[in-house]
Amino acid sequence: MKDIKAVIGTNSWGSKAYGRILRGSYVEDDVIRDAMKEAAAHGLTVYDLARDYGLGKAQKMIGEFGTEHIILSAKYTPAGHYKAGCVRKSLEKDLADFKRDYVDFYWLHLPTDIEQHLSEIIALYKEGKIRHIGVSNFNLAECRLSKQILERAGIPLYGVQNHYSIIAREWEKNGLLDWCRENGIAFWAWAVLEEGMLTDPRGKKKLTVMNLILSRQKKKLYPLYRVLIAVAKRHNITVPQVAEAFCANKGIIPICGCRKPKQVRELAKAIEVILTRKEMQRLEEVADQSQAKVLGYDMFRAFVPKKVK
Repeated sequence: MKDIKAVIGTNSWGSKAYGRILRGSYVEDDVIRDAMKEAAAHGLTVYDLARDYGLGKAQKMIGEFGTEHIILSAKYTPAGHYKAGCVRKSLEKDLADFKRDYVDFYWLHLPTDIEQHLSEIIALYKEGKIRHIGVSNFNLAECRLSKQILERAGIPLYGVQNHYSIIAREWEKNGLLDWCRENGIAFWAWAVLEEGMLTDPRGKKKLTVMNLILSRQKKKLYPLYRVLIAVAKRHNITVPQVAEAFCANKGIIPICGCRKPKQVRELAKAIEVILTRKEMQRLEEVADQSQAKVLGYDMFRAFVPKKVK
């Protein structure tokens, strides 16, 4: 697999209700199709999907658009404890949506019954239906266990997909990122823009569910916004591009939701921006001082047993 610099997120694709209520806008399918063409022109060919993205429409859309020239990332999200055949059944539905016979990346989306779920994923890998295996929303102990399980089968752990942004760097502070680097394991970051919290506050804000939830936290980020705006001005980029570039400069692969060609162009530019060490340090320093609460990975772990399985 070639080096991946960024991934196109699809969580906001497809559903009018989801887009308008949560995101404040709905983008027509033809515009998303144009965004995919723009992404191909910039060498951005990896798409991250899950069954519930776009209230179930995102995967079907990408299958209809055509997947022969793109790289697919899909997930299995445990709905409870392991049941024999659950992963296979889910993957078969994914492949039907994608209209192809394999996925490039397949992630165990939550650390529930890790060994049982990974054993089934391993079987599917050996059948050629999965090219690379990763885990998502796992802590360091769970990642280590997953790596051991896969290695017993002679399979490497490809990557970890967790929450990470300028204001959510717990995986850097608790050693998970260092462990990934030491073991040659890719780290994909979701919520890089913190559901819009890391966008320019000077712009007009739409009344959306996410803005209502996060409005109080945004006030804590005003000092960080000033730094973000200053860095953006120096590099002739936007505030969201600074947040994306921050991840790329760490060797982290940002997953960024792109629905329009303009967003694709901005992402392609952002991942090539080189921030100075002083800029990186200043962003981290002010972000830590903000103490803003974010929608972290814990919200996905409410039903996961605390003890590693």
